[in-house]
Amino acid sequence: MGAAEYEKAYKLGKKEYQHRMMKGLPPTLKVLDDILPAKGSFKEVPLGVVQIPMKQIVGTKTGGRSSAFAANFMPILRENTEFAHKWSYLSTAHENEGIRDPIKAYEYMNQFYVEEGNKRVSVMKYYGVVSVPGSVTRIIPKRTDEKENKIYYEFLDFYEASKINYIWFSKEGSFKKLQKAVGKEPGEVWNEEEKLNFSSLYSRFEMEYEDKGGEKLSITAGDAFLALLTLYDYGTLQEMTTSELRTRISKSWEEFELLEEDQKIDLKMNPDSEKKPLLGRLFSPGTQKQKIAFLYEKTPGTSAWTYAHELGRLHLEERFPEEVQTMAYSGITKETADEALKDAISKGCNLIFTTTPAFIQASVKAAIDAPEVRIVNCSLNISHRYIRTYYARMYEAKFLMGAVAGAMAENDRLAYIADYPIFGEIANINAFALGAKMINPRAKVYLEWSTRKGCNVYDRIRDIWVDCVSGKDMVIPEESSRYFGLYRLDGDYPRNLAMPLWHWGRFYEQMIRKIMDGTWKYDDKNSSVKAINYWWGMSSGVVDIICSQNLPLETKKLTEVLRHAISTGEFHPFSGILYSQAGQIQDESWKSLSAEEIINMDWLADNIIGTIPTEDELIDSAKTVVWEQGVRKN
Repeated sequence: MGAAEYEKAYKLGKKEYQHRMMKGLPPTLKVLDDILPAKGSFKEVPLGVVQIPMKQIVGTKTGGRSSAFAANFMPILRENTEFAHKWSYLSTAHENEGIRDPIKAYEYMNQFYVEEGNKRVSVMKYYGVVSVPGSVTRIIPKRTDEKENKIYYEFLDFYEASKINYIWFSKEGSFKKLQKAVGKEPGEVWNEEEKLNFSSLYSRFEMEYEDKGGEKLSITAGDAFLALLTLYDYGTLQEMTTSELRTRISKSWEEFELLEEDQKIDLKMNPDSEKKPLLGRLFSPGTQKQKIAFLYEKTPGTSAWTYAHELGRLHLEERFPEEVQTMAYSGITKETADEALKDAISKGCNLIFTTTPAFIQASVKAAIDAPEVRIVNCSLNISHRYIRTYYARMYEAKFLMGAVAGAMAENDRLAYIADYPIFGEIANINAFALGAKMINPRAKVYLEWSTRKGCNVYDRIRDIWVDCVSGKDMVIPEESSRYFGLYRLDGDYPRNLAMPLWHWGRFYEQMIRKIMDGTWKYDDKNSSVKAINYWWGMSSGVVDIICSQNLPLETKKLTEVLRHAISTGEFHPFSGILYSQAGQIQDESWKSLSAEEIINMDWLADNIIGTIPTEDELIDSAKTVVWEQGVRKN
């Protein structure tokens, strides 16, 4: 019986050997001694006896045993060898009573290399055993800036809390995300029941994912699992039957494919960046009437952000009185977003704008379940295939605001009140500081965060004795306060100087025109495996600045000159030599930062006094948005 099994295993080994030889790959087992860093650059930590995932056993400790096995651990020595006889004996023993003796192995970068028990591992891999007990010594390399090294150290922290070693990620920060996604605080220890429940869910997911063809993707099964976990919370996934889980995996497949892309986001910087051929536009079939829903986290009366989008909705109704019908959902929370989206779809809405990053999860789930409905979320640097996202290059207007502030501040002290440390906001802050510095090289910008715990920004601003303050972008209808836009403090009285403008109506109008003339789909023609993000600026009219009568005529003229230069592309706010608080960012006078570099800014200009807070430093109500889009994680 054992001899027959050896013959089958031998054929599998030879096939793997020849396959790898033809591809120019090493045909036999990896040897740990050949890949270890230099002595003194790692330490050994005994873990005792642990369950070793069979998939993660990839090689042998020393070179002596390597040549007996193909890279898949199947044997490649002839059937008449002593090795073959011993393998056959183990095969028979496994079928009769199972192999129970622990192997001895080393773990390096969460892969395992056998010191004693290579034939046992070979036999168990042949029979499809999932894991094997083993006495393991962990080899921990020194910390480096290499991506794999950083991921491994994140794994060590995760393993310390969970003792789980069978999941792996290819992206930094994923182990922390997983810990949070399952409802655990950083470093919180898992109990046995929690580990068992997680193992059950992950095993079911991995099996269905691989049956669907997941092993053909370049990402890990852990990457795909975490992507699904961001759409359907942990409790929901646990309650799914295997059939339901299989369906969700299938419907979410493009999300997994997207993870393979290095350039995950296709930025559409201008409305006309992708035009349909003229002949196609002339012969486009008529489109159905657009019934559009808007989901707001707050109410237009209490939130400047929501009010700006509400003005955009009203703009649509004014511009397309016959073609468009709109409806708005206000006061929606992350918890109620699913139901609001279902309600909008049930009422026949074929286009839905969700106006906050907090609704990302609900938006993607709804889009997966209702692919005929276009769902667009207002966020930046979010990568999803089933929805599109949109934002505006507000940093262009903030640069102008900074220039005005630099011209008007008599004591060189300015303040900038920010809300969330998210993608795009850091660019706004830096642009303001650079604009101020261009007009007044002595200008200092004191950065305050309205969402930081235990902080009264207005008390701090009074203590600093600043001249000009950049506050919330616009006035809230139900508030009589004048503390908005850029204002100068005359004692305790704010004198408004300028205000940035989010003209979302311009964006929504362009989106409707894209749908009506058939060009919506053309944005997707070069983005079959990329997320689409509309990121328009002053040239499209989506952002602008309104100057007050309190500004001197010369300052208004300066603003107009800069506005024209930015709108036409003659000038870029992040051009030339740039310095951060930590040193030089850009050293060429002719260069400008790329769109991706601007979006992902995690540094502050050298004339800014302040810091970027982590999630833990913020009030609870801010954490949802920062979790979705924060530039710095804990």
